[in-house]
Parts: sequence; C-alpha cells; structure tokens
Amino acid sequence: MTDNEKIKSLEKHAKQIRERCLTMAFNCGGSAHLGGGLSLVEAMTVLYGDVMNTSNRALPYEQMDKFILSKGHGVLGFYAALAEFGIVDKQLLMDTFMQNGSDFIAHPVMKPEYGLESSSGSLGQGISMAVGLALAAKKKGYSYQTYVLCGNGESNEGSVWEACMSAINYGLDNFTLFLDNNHMQSDGNSPEVLNISDKYTGMLKALGFQVIEIDGNDIQQVYDAFHMPHEQGKPKAIVGNTIKGKGISFMENNNEWHHNRLTQDRYDEAMKELEEA
Repeated sequence: MTDNEKIKSLEKHAKQIRERCLTMAFNCGGSAHLGGGLSLVEAMTVLYGDVMNTSNRALPYEQMDKFILSKGHGVLGFYAALAEFGIVDKQLLMDTFMQNGSDFIAHPVMKPEYGLESSSGSLGQGISMAVGLALAAKKKGYSYQTYVLCGNGESNEGSVWEACMSAINYGLDNFTLFLDNNHMQSDGNSPEVLNISDKYTGMLKALGFQVIEIDGNDIQQVYDAFHMPHEQGKPKAIVGNTIKGKGISFMENNNEWHHNRLTQDRYDEAMKELEEA
C-alpha cells in the first residue's frame, strides 16, 4: 500500500469512527460527551489504525504498545476506534455502551483485554500513569511504546505538568503525548478560563520535549507527526489543534455539545452530513 493509499484508508476509517460515535451516543438513550469525543478521532484513527501494534492481541505484555486516554470523557472516539480496529467487538459495544453492567461506560474503566489500560476521568491523572508505564519499559527493557492523550482543559491541572517534568527527567524517548487542543472545555472557551491554549508548544519545548504542532484533524499531519522519529533521550509531544465536535456542523465549536443528548432529528441530520462529506 502506498502512503497515499494508506492516508485514504485512514480517512475512511475516521469517517466510520465518527458514524459509530454518533450511533453509540444516540442509542445509549441519554447524554454523552460528543464534542470532545469527536475532536480526537483522527488521533485515535492513526494510532490504532497504523502506529500501535495493539490490534495483535497475541503479543506478550512487554511488546504490546500502551495507550491511555487521560481525557477520559473522550470515550466515544476511543471506544469507537477500539471497535473499528478489532480490539473490541462492534456489536457488544453498540449494544452495551452506557447500559447497566456494561464495561463501556462514560469514562474508561481498566480492562486490559479490551485495550483499556487504565481507569480515567479524574482529569490530570492518566498522563502520570502513562509516564509510569514508559518508565517501567525503560527499567525492565520492554520494547513497547507508550502514548497518552490529554485535553487542553485538562492541562489546567498541575499534575499534567508534574508528569511532563518527570518524562523529561527520566529521558522517556519511548513516550508520546498528544494534546487535543480544541480550545474549549466544560466551562466554556479555554482562553476565558485560563488563557494558555496558544502557549502549549512553547511551554513543552521549554521543558525539553520534542514538540510538533499540527492540525490535529488532518490525517496526513497526524500520521506524519506520530511517525516522526523520537530524538534520543526526549519524550515527544504533539500539540494537535482540533475542533470540538469536528465533522458535525451544529456541534463544531459549540460547547452545548460538550455533553448533550441526540434527538432523532439531530441524529439523522448529523449522519446525513457525514454521508455527504
């Protein structure tokens, strides 16, 4: 497969993941975190569809790459990607998302057999777990790579920066942070809450990270950033400038869809947009 064919294939997967996100949210019968789940779809698509080896569930633990969704409320995009690439049964996910007794609820709950490496949702904690996994690999000589996705609102938490400093201190060049910078958070526009959304690249470079800033909803740019080799002794950070609610016009940059319920009319409208895109 040529690089161009690979990108086209990943773009098709991203569209299918968005469709699955909408259907899961509609079928669950309640509100779901749609906006932040849709902004991270391209990152999930490239990671699970090309970069990580986690689709091969027969690999031993010390070889299987690790991913943690520190931005726990982005589960729609995360779960849908796990199903898209065969780690989770699609029908099981569609039938049980946010139902009583389900393993797939509104925030990830650790279950390694489903690719859920940690429980998350309390913002600022998942990145520390990811740093720990990367450090363990260094100390034990394991070959896996560790990836973590944080939100920009989450990055108001001091624990995020403590974890980043630890990644620098231990020279974790087997660790990659993707910062989903959609410039919005639960309480509104991020610059109105804590105005650092446009400063992450400089902050991470100042700490010592290898930093790439990209359009985080462009498959080609996401692909290139993840495939850029690590500089020796440096963790890598990808600052992905994204759109909250990406792909659905009435959700894009509309914080009403941070957490909301799809009616039949809105669901049909959103699915039609994706079909025509």
